[in-house]
Amino acid sequence: MKNGGIFHIALLCACLQVWGPEAGAQSVNETSIADLQRMLASGEVNSVKLVEQYLVRIDAYDRAGPRLNSIVRVNPAALEIAAELDRERLESGPRGPLHGIPVLIKDNYNTTDMPTTGSSVALADFVPNAASTQVEKLVAAGAIVLAKTNLHEYAYGITSVSSLTGQTRNPYDYRRVPGGSSGGTGAAVAASLGAVGMGSDTCGSIRIPSAFNNLVGLRPSKGLSSIHGVMPLSHTQDTAGPLARTTDDLAIVLDIVSGFDANDPATEAVRGMPPPRFRERLGEASLEGLRFGKLDSYFERADDATRGVIEDALDWLEQQGATVVSVEIIELADLISRSGVIGHEFRNDLDRYLTQFGSEQITGLADIVNLGLYHQAVAGQLNRSRDAETDGEAYRKALAARAELRTAVERVFEENELDAVVYPTIGQVPVFIGESQPGNNCSIAANSGLPALSLPAGFSGSGLPVGMELLAGFLEDERLLAIGHAIETGYPQRQPPAVTPELVDGAPPPIRTGAIETGDQDGFGITGEIRFDPILNLLEWDLQIREDGPLRTQTLGLVFGEPSAPVAATLIGPELFDRPRGMESGSIFLSPQLRAALENEPAFIKAFGGRFSPAGATWPISFDSGP
Repeated sequence: MKNGGIFHIALLCACLQVWGPEAGAQSVNETSIADLQRMLASGEVNSVKLVEQYLVRIDAYDRAGPRLNSIVRVNPAALEIAAELDRERLESGPRGPLHGIPVLIKDNYNTTDMPTTGSSVALADFVPNAASTQVEKLVAAGAIVLAKTNLHEYAYGITSVSSLTGQTRNPYDYRRVPGGSSGGTGAAVAASLGAVGMGSDTCGSIRIPSAFNNLVGLRPSKGLSSIHGVMPLSHTQDTAGPLARTTDDLAIVLDIVSGFDANDPATEAVRGMPPPRFRERLGEASLEGLRFGKLDSYFERADDATRGVIEDALDWLEQQGATVVSVEIIELADLISRSGVIGHEFRNDLDRYLTQFGSEQITGLADIVNLGLYHQAVAGQLNRSRDAETDGEAYRKALAARAELRTAVERVFEENELDAVVYPTIGQVPVFIGESQPGNNCSIAANSGLPALSLPAGFSGSGLPVGMELLAGFLEDERLLAIGHAIETGYPQRQPPAVTPELVDGAPPPIRTGAIETGDQDGFGITGEIRFDPILNLLEWDLQIREDGPLRTQTLGLVFGEPSAPVAATLIGPELFDRPRGMESGSIFLSPQLRAALENEPAFIKAFGGRFSPAGATWPISFDSGP
């Protein structure tokens, strides 16, 4: 369908006219794969409608509104594929739980109908000669590849910025990073721009975006699933798999993509094993009697917000009958520092990949660096890798240290009779865009090959998601996800981002405006408006201040609830009134507490100081409900 672009655009327009959300289609926002399948089976929707709704959400929230910038490109054939799968459903029934479900694919997974770029301008037009094994399995299961998602360029970082697409934003606070390297997938799945998404994890690249976007993500045991056709960062450390809003969604995808692949030698670990049963085993774990090892050193170096949220979750686990014991892994820092192999493998792995999958214009890392075709955020890594001397002895020592690390971790499991080791997925909340992200705890699993699951643990006081990581024994992935499911069921922490809500007639909620007119209050008055933008999470104001005489008002406040006993308040700004009269404008990014109060409580403006009593003077604001 390489020449079908005009046809696909016309088909999209026609379908939106007939089947769009304004025609009463069921919502895809926060909808699980199981619920989507129930809707498809009942005829409430078809797959064409699902694709349409996700496309409308992409337009509303990725291209506009908070501008998440999580999508590199939309599959131009998505609607046609959906229509074909709808016909197949009617004729022969669904292939399985992913039949007709739109999924998102990180743009380092090979696809042969769209470019695979690693989010780099160097590979902007590179279409591999073969799809990745996991994409092939998803397509065979009936999934619709809806779009490719942004990543930290070449997966070599954790803030998800790239030369091809730029910076992806976190939907829980679009001023902050979404984690990485699978940050595009994480932000898009959190915002319901697709049903589920695929990522890769060399050192935290599934788990960190899961933590920062209130998702569930599993770094599988090395070799549980194939990395064939996934652009490599380090073949020894690379893993690939889904990020999802629920453990059930994660299990559905893991059952499909896991298993032996002759193209990936690491999957020899599962050759001859029975087919995966992630979903079947979800209900097998009971929290009562489980033993969790709390890795104290990783808690000690976490920020207060992250540590407090996870400790609350551990307290809850103990209330359910689980045991939490403090543990340490002897010489952990030294073992981690000696067991990383990315620096040894990246250049050779990337060069081999580009040759194998038919890249003609860019033949290796040297081309990329010599032409300057990369984002500054990865300049240091790429230049060091290009210039690195091959040191076979150092590489062998690093591989040996990986075995030492696994032995040390397994010893802790055995000595403490543990079901899982627990620690913060990442020890710091998401930083503001442009800052360096500290707190990464990715290396225990990445350097040992053991499975690790990031679960939503709750939110910081500023409304930022916090992830809790559970580490288990080799190939204990199914039991690990079952434990995560038991925690999720009893301690649900999934909340959708406020800035990507349900669309109404295909559009985001409108800006709400509140007018203020105080009249003359002994030589003082305010006229103007206050606006609440629910998509940008902003409160803005334009106020005309009138004040006569020597008694100067010092500040204004917004109060929500009863003026005498407010549930939330914020000062618009001290020292606004340093002149007799004037126009004051400004804005604030709302905290979760202020946003909840604004959406649910009556609003007032208060003036303090000057001619007013210490309690201030109060006037109500009436917000409209929008057009």
